[in-house]
Amino acid sequence: MENTGIHEALVGSHLFSALSDTQLERVRRHSHITDMVEGESLFFQGDKAISFYLMLSGRVKLFRVSPDGKEKVVEIMETGASFAEALMFMDQPNYPVTATALAPSRVIVINCREYKAMLHESIESCFLLMGNMSYRLRALIHEIDALSLDTGTVRTIAYLLHQAPEGVTSFELKVAKSVIASRLSVKPETFSRILKSLHERGIVSIEGRNVMIHDRQAMVGICTG
Repeated sequence: MENTGIHEALVGSHLFSALSDTQLERVRRHSHITDMVEGESLFFQGDKAISFYLMLSGRVKLFRVSPDGKEKVVEIMETGASFAEALMFMDQPNYPVTATALAPSRVIVINCREYKAMLHESIESCFLLMGNMSYRLRALIHEIDALSLDTGTVRTIAYLLHQAPEGVTSFELKVAKSVIASRLSVKPETFSRILKSLHERGIVSIEGRNVMIHDRQAMVGICTG
């Protein structure tokens, strides 16, 4: 059953879509599924990177811990996302972050060495991987710009709008507010004040993790104004 699940997930992921059946089978033989409970860590910052990962279900946060013990959430990975694949091209790579489950999660653990061997045999797969890493790099550059230029309020509103595409007026926050605050590089108390201000202005309503958008135009105006 596990082997079937791995094969189906690999076939459905763009990182593996260009591999032949023989190559897929070779990768599958060097992969396995790991189930995680909430709060369990997949790897820790500084561990040797011998695998990369494909999310089957759940949510995993990637975070760094500063020398003074503060946690900074770098990314939140959800179903279908891959992570740590770029490390296979580094000499003596170590994970620069810790990966911890925010909810019960299932991931495929893929051996870096075997996948890298597949790239030598599939130019198309090389381009797919390059495209994936380029997309992640552009997203990172955009985030750096946002952190440098945007206020905490703008980053918070942009996050809420991203969770509720056009036509969606209500949704539930999938992760704890403290995690979102870290992801947006604001203090938890600042994040709470921003949400309270938006609530008082009638732009959004927030009860626990439930968010209702009342004035999308005002939110867009704040982000672009």
